[in-house]
Amino acid sequence: MRNYLLLIGLILCNPPVNAVNYTLTPEKIAPDTYAFIGKTEDFSTQNGGNIINTAFIVTDAGVIIIDTGVSLRYGKAQRTAISTITDKPILKILHTNYHPDRFLGNQAYNNVTIAALPATIQGMKEHAEDFTNNMYRMIGSWMQGTEAHFPTETLQAGKLTIGNHVLQLYALQGHTPADLMIFDQTTGVLFTGGIVFYQRMPTTPSVTQLSDWLDELDTVEKIPFKVLFPSHGVATTDKQAIIQTRDYLHWLQKTLTDAAEAGRDMAEVMQIPLPDRFITWGVGHPEFVRSVVHLYPTLEVNSLYLEE
Repeated sequence: MRNYLLLIGLILCNPPVNAVNYTLTPEKIAPDTYAFIGKTEDFSTQNGGNIINTAFIVTDAGVIIIDTGVSLRYGKAQRTAISTITDKPILKILHTNYHPDRFLGNQAYNNVTIAALPATIQGMKEHAEDFTNNMYRMIGSWMQGTEAHFPTETLQAGKLTIGNHVLQLYALQGHTPADLMIFDQTTGVLFTGGIVFYQRMPTTPSVTQLSDWLDELDTVEKIPFKVLFPSHGVATTDKQAIIQTRDYLHWLQKTLTDAAEAGRDMAEVMQIPLPDRFITWGVGHPEFVRSVVHLYPTLEVNSLYLEE
């Protein structure tokens, strides 16, 4: 009986391979422009890691894809969903940063040009093995057959014209060492990648200085977008997602800096409650705890030097 219950538990936590399937429905957010909206949750075997926003633009020359998701299965499902909208060829994939949920779907596009900023490609190659192993641990069968495939074309800041769409590319750093932001001047859609979160706690595993990320948000706010497409959460026509992200980062920066200067230990800092305005966001306090782990040791060291 005990072994039977254990088996049931394993099945529930890690569904059989033939039971996992992403349901991706393209959502039109502007002319020629479609989004796949991920859940504002953490990675799990229930959601298959479908927690990131990806998108595609249908130009008169072909399709541009922005990020390919977390796994081979996601990439295949994304490609199938795109085919329900257009039969035009897929011309190019643009990656906004090197996090695993941005590029582990590349394997489904082995005949497509894949492009990213140089430091993004470097980060993918440096971390691919750890990323892939970690995703297998967190989402199990959804990752079956997934291997990292890297971009073969480098991008730089400036204009990129594909078909009848003119894209302005921004090469920034803050959320990661290389953040690509894409402004489609033809439609007014701004693809912010990981720079902007909406109704979901921002993640900080690749952040060195929160001030750099805040500088990125200043750049975002100056762009005359009609639609802002964030890293997580729904597309929006106003600046509320920027305001939310900035508000949280300011609070996080002050909270951790004040705690370090007061000599509080990490375990104590992890218990700090979130302000009411953040508690309804996806993932919530567990994401704050991860940020404490990522950022607090450096702040502690810095506070010791200031005391000397």
